[in-house]
Amino acid sequence: MAALAFLLTSALADDSALISRWYAALLVADRTEISDLLSDDVRIKLDDLGIVQSKQEFIASMDDWQGAVAGAAIRHRIAKSEGGVTTVIACYDFPSNDMLMQETFAVTDNRITASSQAAISETCDGY
Repeated sequence: MAALAFLLTSALADDSALISRWYAALLVADRTEISDLLSDDVRIKLDDLGIVQSKQEFIASMDDWQGAVAGAAIRHRIAKSEGGVTTVIACYDFPSNDMLMQETFAVTDNRITASSQAAISETCDGY
């Protein structure tokens, strides 16, 4: 039983480290790191925009994102992690506004296989 608890703790730590790498790469629009973190068949659901993107589509969107994220900060905390799915509360502090998001990440073999993003609030007051 202790071995199982250790394995679960290690998996959660690995997912936490992977998610931290994700936000660090997202903040600077690091296409290479983002590509390394995403599985080839990942689906990224942007609930507020009503779209689902493939890995290639998401990486292509980094051109627009890079301008939007210039001068911003991203703070995140893991709300829960179970069954290979981690839910994160993230505050995107843009120079002219901020946005509180709930984001989920499904992780398999140290790669993000699915992600969804939905706005919680147009301020980070609740963060």
